[in-house]
Amino acid sequence: MLKFVPLILLLFSCSFGPGNLQSKHSTDLEARKIRRIAVLAPNPTSSAPPAKVPLGVQQVEQRASEREAPERLAKSIYSATVALSNWQIISESEMREVEQSLGKTPESARLKRIGEMVYADAVITGRILRFRDRVGDEWGAKSPASVAFVLELVDVRRGDVVWSARFDETQKSLSENIFALGEISQRGIRWLTAEQLMEDGVKKSIGQLHQLIGRAPTS
Repeated sequence: MLKFVPLILLLFSCSFGPGNLQSKHSTDLEARKIRRIAVLAPNPTSSAPPAKVPLGVQQVEQRASEREAPERLAKSIYSATVALSNWQIISESEMREVEQSLGKTPESARLKRIGEMVYADAVITGRILRFRDRVGDEWGAKSPASVAFVLELVDVRRGDVVWSARFDETQKSLSENIFALGEISQRGIRWLTAEQLMEDGVKKSIGQLHQLIGRAPTS
């Protein structure tokens, strides 16, 4: 069975990005020449417990969105990766077919087996830590969306985590956070849903990974 070396021993003490996004990577990440990548659906059991909200229809809707959050995270990762060039992303249909053929498999063995079956250099996994939707609409939220997740890139050949990103944000208004000016220029002056906030975090995370391993090879 594949054993994963503790993350703290693998990652160089390097982090970058705005306050809501921190990432780390191994010192030899570029040398590993990772080009073919598989995006794995997150394990639903790793999701954060449902947030406490007032009883009623809104509570039912929020719990439903939280149950769907891991799958939405996987789709968001896939969309963000296929939009960028100079790496090859395994198609969603091929990944579904392979995952269905494995059935119930321990997570570490599952990562390695899927990676080998689709001839991937690495696999990306995601884990939801918190997914709480806004209460209200985009122009007047009583309670803002709040999202936290972790992404990891695992080298299939060695079985170690070579890159990790953590996104954690509870949206704030400009009056609450003057440093939100940059975010507002990109998002507009509106309150995002939890899914929109998650998608924004995934794009930033994958964009940083692409800067590390997705650059065109030099001649």
